Amino acid sequence: MPSLLTAAPTSWFAAALLNWYPRHRRDLPWRHTRDPYSIWLSEVILQQTRVKQGLPYYLDFVTTYPTVQDLAAAPQDEVLRHWQGLGYYSRARNMHHTAQQVVQEYGGQFPGSYQELLKLRGVGQYTAAAIASFAYDEQVAVLDGNVFRVLARVFGFTQDIAAPASRKVFQQLADTLIPADQPAEFNQAIMEFGAIQCTPAKPDCLFCPLQQQCFAFQHGMVQELPVKSKAKAARTRYFHYLVLRYADTIYLRKRGPKDIWEGLYDFALHETESAELPVVDVVQVVENLGGCVAANWAEEPTGALRHVLSHQKVEAKFHTVWLSEPLPPASLAATSLAPYRATEIEELPKSILITNYISNLDI
Repeated sequence: MPSLLTAAPTSWFAAALLNWYPRHRRDLPWRHTRDPYSIWLSEVILQQTRVKQGLPYYLDFVTTYPTVQDLAAAPQDEVLRHWQGLGYYSRARNMHHTAQQVVQEYGGQFPGSYQELLKLRGVGQYTAAAIASFAYDEQVAVLDGNVFRVLARVFGFTQDIAAPASRKVFQQLADTLIPADQPAEFNQAIMEFGAIQCTPAKPDCLFCPLQQQCFAFQHGMVQELPVKSKAKAARTRYFHYLVLRYADTIYLRKRGPKDIWEGLYDFALHETESAELPVVDVVQVVENLGGCVAANWAEEPTGALRHVLSHQKVEAKFHTVWLSEPLPPASLAATSLAPYRATEIEELPKSILITNYISNLDI
């Protein structure tokens, strides 16, 4: 049996999914609205995020920021704090910038077409297609991981789906399959089908409505498809955090651009090539920051945490250092460090790594 990609797709595919979807779809709040702002929020939050994890964040954002004007007017630190724990913080920063763009350039109204939506910062082909179809019933097909998997298995696509040329093939196929009269329903259906029926590890092939037409099932290739090149091994980074304390304050700084956790707060950081940092080096780093170690200070037991990101692993150790006097203004200006009390630290947006450490810190 040749790949079905060699033959013209027929209406059986859409008909089967549209019959399956009403009986199996999950009841999710963003499926009860045509508001492009709410749809956009849900799509940004659910990128690289499971529905179960993303749902409470969606509910928090639509409650805290019920309109795009509310989100645009919010301080970025506040937006990042609401995003805290969800990861991929560039999504939150881009989301905030996009909200401001919609308000400033479009009068608070989301663009009404796929092509116009692509002009928004941080809105790519998938998000634009989702908003255009769900909010405006535009006939443009979505492509996400679930859709790639379903199409690769059913139509027998055996090339690497991560290859740039593959996206064009899938987009052409999906655009051919999507019905003109039900684009929103079809896009929801195919993504839901991939999420709960045609899953990566244990697809429910026994009760699959596409079983007879599915290339992968008929050829015993369900576990082999889709083909996707392996990601590069994550590199390990060694972070030594200096938790500088004076009286009832702790010094933190806002992380700069072009690195992980941009815009979030953490402690003074010394990154090394190894997991160890001798006490003498801790003292030297503190002095380089302009600090004076308290005379009676001794190295306290070091907290250690590991945090795994998509492309790197962070091995973090925390060194609590008591200062004999506050950091001078020149040091604060040079390092971006600032003293914070416990109640103030609670309000700062932080990575889950820093949040977990602080939760066990006696402040």
